[in-house]
Amino acid sequence: MNHHSTQSRRRGCRTALRLCAALSLICTGAVQAQTTFDVIGPHEYDLPVDFEPFNVFVQYGSYQNNARVFDSQGDRADGSDNKVISGLSKYVRFWTPESNRNIGLAWEVIVPEVGIRNRNAVNEDDRSISGIGDPLTGFAVWYKPSKNLTLGFQSFLQIPVGTDRVSDTNWKNLSSVFWDWKMSEKANWTGDAGLVWQSERDNGIKPGLSWHTNNRFSYRVSEHLEPFIAIDGDYSDANDGLPSGWVVDGGPGLMFHTFSNQSIAVRYSTSLAGKNHSVNNGVYLKYAYVF
Repeated sequence: MNHHSTQSRRRGCRTALRLCAALSLICTGAVQAQTTFDVIGPHEYDLPVDFEPFNVFVQYGSYQNNARVFDSQGDRADGSDNKVISGLSKYVRFWTPESNRNIGLAWEVIVPEVGIRNRNAVNEDDRSISGIGDPLTGFAVWYKPSKNLTLGFQSFLQIPVGTDRVSDTNWKNLSSVFWDWKMSEKANWTGDAGLVWQSERDNGIKPGLSWHTNNRFSYRVSEHLEPFIAIDGDYSDANDGLPSGWVVDGGPGLMFHTFSNQSIAVRYSTSLAGKNHSVNNGVYLKYAYVF
């Protein structure tokens, strides 16, 4: 391996700790919960080009308290009061095609884990539900028009083969554009914007299209610490008796740059405004390892 390839791989190991995340939607009645791709962290799309192939494992985790919801008037009301503990285990393979070393490619396999707790449920069997969610697989492609800017596209297929009690029972396609802009030596903006298409569920309902955007604004204050602000937005069309809904979430976080091939990010998020959507009150964790 030449010196240039070694440097490229090292850059890849540092930046590849942050590739795109995935989605797990849990619907409660007519109120949508979770915001698409809200698990991403700072530098999520700060990706290399012209590098040697490598692998990444990422574990996401979140805790969400659905005590409040936005009703059809946009006011806050009592929710289901269930607690959702979820995880996403992700394996990613990165490579650069020999035909064009200025392009980066990745293929991902993502397995969701879901646990729902609701002590107030009338049916005892509904007080504790857990299982493996619908897995996702898909690709990402990107290029760098300048050394401080990354632009790309990603698309995932979610397959309805998860555990019965937590599966959404329908196929989904999640496609979006993404970007990462190093605004200065310390300031960075990473984000995405896209849509989710869903097929008909087993109950005969076909959810409408939904659009989303996720943004992380970070500032590197030291070698190991990088605080950030997260802003997420989600809008869903009305369809098959399901009303339209939207939400805007925000909150602070902190990224820990530990070893050169590992990182940890923690974040709190709450909803700022919305309609026909759960009020976000969640804590998020992300651990990434390059090998």
